[in-house]
Amino acid sequence: MNQNIFLGLRNIPSLNYHRPGTLKECLDLIRTFKSNSKILAGGTDLIPAFRAGRLFMSQEGHLIDVNGVKELDYIREEQGTIKIGALTRLAEVESSQVIRKRVPVLGQAIAQMGSLQIRNLATIGGNLCNASPAADSAIPLLALDSIVKVANSERERLIPLNDFFTGPGKTVLSDDEMLVEIQIPLSNASGSCVFYKLGRRNAFTLSVVSIGVYVEKEGNRVRNARIALGAVAPTPMRAHNGEKYIMSKNLQREVIEETGRIVSEETKPISDVRASAFYRRQMAFILTKKALNCISYS
Repeated sequence: MNQNIFLGLRNIPSLNYHRPGTLKECLDLIRTFKSNSKILAGGTDLIPAFRAGRLFMSQEGHLIDVNGVKELDYIREEQGTIKIGALTRLAEVESSQVIRKRVPVLGQAIAQMGSLQIRNLATIGGNLCNASPAADSAIPLLALDSIVKVANSERERLIPLNDFFTGPGKTVLSDDEMLVEIQIPLSNASGSCVFYKLGRRNAFTLSVVSIGVYVEKEGNRVRNARIALGAVAPTPMRAHNGEKYIMSKNLQREVIEETGRIVSEETKPISDVRASAFYRRQMAFILTKKALNCISYS
């Protein structure tokens, strides 16, 4: 690129452009340029960040386009685990027969993300690495106790998704690492899992509050539970206190009510243009009850 490209509100500076064809080439580039580089996958977060002036790079910066790394685009089931490559488009996840059969809640959540055009471009790895507190794909994945695989040119490591986010827009990834795979252990998906999203309108909207609840039951008694929420804390979060409270209890009205109260108290929402902190806390309470009531009748 030898000249600035005007895309709206801001110019994108001339950048050094790279399009690796293999994962090894990609990781070698990231190792070489580290924090002076950005990864381009779907671009649905990166390009608007350039245009709005939220992201600045000097002309010595490097843009690494990973769309040629086809080995990162897959959905498959292996030895009791669903594995999703980081470059897999959201629309592919939504329509995947493997996802619909084995972990349908993930497809249901993704179907409510953005427009069809956005889902055809955006990748599941990009949505997680953007680390928005309102990242909708993170909520069912957290409820399913998912794991992410990250890699650099020398090693791979597995990280529970619950430990992946460190703050708004921040993750545990080091400068020379990238997310390469999402893993969903099917042993953690044998119960009932539901997802609810509350936005300012019915489609094409960021979450005001979102929730994913997973419960395994013996009769009506809770054997295992995971409660994940979005847009109510600096990161997508698990409500560990609520999970502990509900364990080994029957899903009756009083227990569901108290779980909702505990979950609401765990949240750390902010007030912004979409909703007040008070409203988000109240909706966390209500959506927790709604999810548990749904599961109790399933």
